[in-house]
Amino acid sequence: MAALVSILPIVLLFVLMLGFKMAGHRSAFICLLITAAIAVLLAPAMQFAPQGFTQMGVAWAFVEGTLKSVFPILIIIMMALFSYNVLVQSKQIEVIKAQFTSFSDDDGITVLMLVWGFGGLLEGMAGFGTAVAIPAAILISLGYKPLFSALVSLIANTVPTGFGAVGVPVITLANEIAPGGAASQALISQLSVYAVLQLSLLYFVLPFIILTLTNRSKSAIFKNLWLSLWVGVVSFGTQYLVALHLGAETPAIIGSLAAIVGIVVYAKVFAPKKKTESEKAYTASQTLKAWAVYAFILLFILISGPLFPPINTFLKSTLVSRIALPIHAPGTAFSFAWIGNAGLMLFLGTVLGGLVQGVSPKELLVTLARTVVNLRKTTITIISLVSLAAIMNYSGMIIVIADTLASITGKAYPLFAPLIGAIGTFVTGSDTSSNILFAKLQANVATQLHHANPNWIVAANTTGATGGKMISPQSIAIATAACDMPGKDGEILKSALPYAALYIVIGGLMVLLAG
Repeated sequence: MAALVSILPIVLLFVLMLGFKMAGHRSAFICLLITAAIAVLLAPAMQFAPQGFTQMGVAWAFVEGTLKSVFPILIIIMMALFSYNVLVQSKQIEVIKAQFTSFSDDDGITVLMLVWGFGGLLEGMAGFGTAVAIPAAILISLGYKPLFSALVSLIANTVPTGFGAVGVPVITLANEIAPGGAASQALISQLSVYAVLQLSLLYFVLPFIILTLTNRSKSAIFKNLWLSLWVGVVSFGTQYLVALHLGAETPAIIGSLAAIVGIVVYAKVFAPKKKTESEKAYTASQTLKAWAVYAFILLFILISGPLFPPINTFLKSTLVSRIALPIHAPGTAFSFAWIGNAGLMLFLGTVLGGLVQGVSPKELLVTLARTVVNLRKTTITIISLVSLAAIMNYSGMIIVIADTLASITGKAYPLFAPLIGAIGTFVTGSDTSSNILFAKLQANVATQLHHANPNWIVAANTTGATGGKMISPQSIAIATAACDMPGKDGEILKSALPYAALYIVIGGLMVLLAG
């Protein structure tokens, strides 16, 4: 009964968005209210809430959820869309569009380059929705339909998320199970390799799905298979080697760069562009100007990341706000680094790039204001969802769901281990948060299974979490904002759900059979 009550907010979210086709911000807000009511009225009575959890606990969980929503999730989403809107304002998006389509006349190559290659690179460096927002917006500017643009961006933004934001999810996973909370590089590398191995089939399946969605004709099946095989080999091989030798920070970054190179090579050899008289050749200076915004963004993210420890340490430890809420355990607090977050890097890169492209300071300010106003519904959605996740976490609801699933699956647990990670990401919107919630649970269950490698089961959490990312309401809210599809959250969720289910099943089978 406790599990049925705990899962009610998740089920209700599906019912409202899919059954009643209710807009995302309304669905999320209603589910937030229902979750708060369950936490206040039922959780203490059913004794799955921690002792002393009261109405004030719900209120403080909402405060924490709001803080986490704004710092940094909403800031990063706003800055990602701001960067795209500046490109539209400067008209340099036209150059980028022309260059993305200059490699080949094949739409599949263009789409795969954007969502798998460029999107994976953005996820590896920044995370937090940039890999959905920016590629989807560019696809729409190229003339692709909004629902298609949202769907392929969500499908692609899965396998890289385990190593997103310079490896934070897997590093967090390792720290959660390490003695004293400080994981060794050996443990981080092992979990990284296990995650890549568990995702191995998906490096081939997902490109094929994206290519098939782009071109559904029977004549394209063989071409799609061949390109998927090529991109899968490049992506999987590169990420495996990087995870094995370098750890969790750079598999998504280096793997995506390798995929981009691989797609370009494929296009040059098998699908070269047919030149037309109307096509314009761009000089090096024109290309640098067009890419100035993204070039500055990538530069700032790289310089501020773990690849440069002294700079990263300074940024993460300077001008840091720490807010200790009554709901926090002693010694813990919500913290936000004002100069050490990806949102600031996106903002600085966009402003500098925009100035290089000839956008005036006044135009930049107007564009930023318009971006913020247009995201008002997305703001409601994300604050509601992150607060909902915080209430479910502190009231014990998420742990009840996971414990129940673990107890009823028995020896078949490895098959369902990724599902727990997916539930965590679906609720929280974050691979990292899912790993924080369930790493110890996965490790504890693994120790009870005979002939099971505990770290292999623990890695399954992030494997499933990457699949849950595809249908996380937070990710869908980002997609609706990027694709200018207000109120269409349910439509996007319905389209993505079968692919997410296939993803999690494949992940579960890999954990069960290859472990």
